Amino acid sequence: MQVRRRGKIGHRSVLSHGLCARRAPTLYTPFMSDSVLRALTAALEADPADTGVREHLVRLLLDAGQGEQALALVRVWLAADPTRQVALGLAVRAADLAGDSQAAASYQTMLNALYQLEQGQSAPAPARQPVPTVSENGPPPRNDAPEYWVDPDEAPAQQQPYPTGTDFSSRWQPLAGDVSLKDVVGMTDLKERLERSLLGPLRHPELAQLYGKKSGGGMLLYGPPGCGKTFLARAVAGELGASFLEVTVADVLDMWLGNAERNVRDLFASARAHAPCVVFFDEVDALGRGRQLTRHSSHSVTQTLLRELDGLGGREGVFVLAATNAPWDVDTALKRPGRLGATLLVPPPDLAAREAMFTEFMRGRPAERLDPAWLARQTDNFSGADIRQLCEEASERALAVALKRGGMQPVRMQDFKDALKTAAPSTREWLMQARNHVVYANEGGSYDELAALLKEKRLL
Repeated sequence: MQVRRRGKIGHRSVLSHGLCARRAPTLYTPFMSDSVLRALTAALEADPADTGVREHLVRLLLDAGQGEQALALVRVWLAADPTRQVALGLAVRAADLAGDSQAAASYQTMLNALYQLEQGQSAPAPARQPVPTVSENGPPPRNDAPEYWVDPDEAPAQQQPYPTGTDFSSRWQPLAGDVSLKDVVGMTDLKERLERSLLGPLRHPELAQLYGKKSGGGMLLYGPPGCGKTFLARAVAGELGASFLEVTVADVLDMWLGNAERNVRDLFASARAHAPCVVFFDEVDALGRGRQLTRHSSHSVTQTLLRELDGLGGREGVFVLAATNAPWDVDTALKRPGRLGATLLVPPPDLAAREAMFTEFMRGRPAERLDPAWLARQTDNFSGADIRQLCEEASERALAVALKRGGMQPVRMQDFKDALKTAAPSTREWLMQARNHVVYANEGGSYDELAALLKEKRLL
């Protein structure tokens, strides 16, 4: 496959193929200065929803070879809009540059699927491009139009659709539920709500029916990224003694029409075969995205999912949980009672949970006189992922000293204090975005639980 830069081939321009990457006009310069970076970062912090600024900053970081920083920014973008093709294309480049080939492949798979759905499969999707290397003298020179495209005459042969009658059951193999709510430290209110809304009626259906509470149905878990929605779903499976089947967007979407719908039907067939089973859809907003928010024809996937959920009610030993960072983007039909009718906010970990996390994440590492209780008090609004990263940074500081001295150096409180100087909770951006939905889109009381959390944190 020959990859060429944007230009003309004979009398045909690249634009005539319709294959060039969609992008805003070029706003950036070939080299990134610290002043430009600081200005863009400040602008993005002031308005996290400004996708133009975010795209500009991501492209600059990619040009400078800073894949990890670019990937972090793109992931926030995709959390708010998982089907944005520009963001997915940048995510592929960033993940490649950061050395995360698995993530790059997942993003490319979803980009291919969305592209084929939008184009009606009339043309091959843009191919994944190699990431240019960055020399010590800075990023490689760029022309005014740096995007790449693939000549359709030279593109590799397309993969054929799955043959009729293919058995997909082997693709979906649930795992044993290996954790329970006892492994979820702190978060007492969250566990009580989960017990009352889902687990209790499932364990005692006759008693629940006496009070007019139907057992079964599904539940939507929502909250900021990195706060343990997936772990909580695994704990539910453990509590029910059920197997656990985790489903991501990349597992379901397919570039060939009909295969995505068949994937949905097959995964539920596999769940029934392994009942009792908890099916967990991660980032369900990307599968069941509100129909007013999407331009591509993925509604049949949502309809197939709705049909599988209808009447399931736990009677077949299949229980459905779903997680999202953006509940306001999930199709309202999915949130109807009997489907994912119950919603549960998974907030940032409370004080007790944060203290336990510091203890757990530092277990097995050389440490001296750490004070998890003090650290927990300093990390309000930190997600579990934030706390893990803080432990990593503190450990790296101790490791740097150990390498310099040539001997073991325990992690001390000073390492954490130094790491805290540059640490910030990643949930803040999500909470501010959620505030807008609580203020302007909570007429039906859907986000009352979220409103209470924002009031507690003095953000409302």
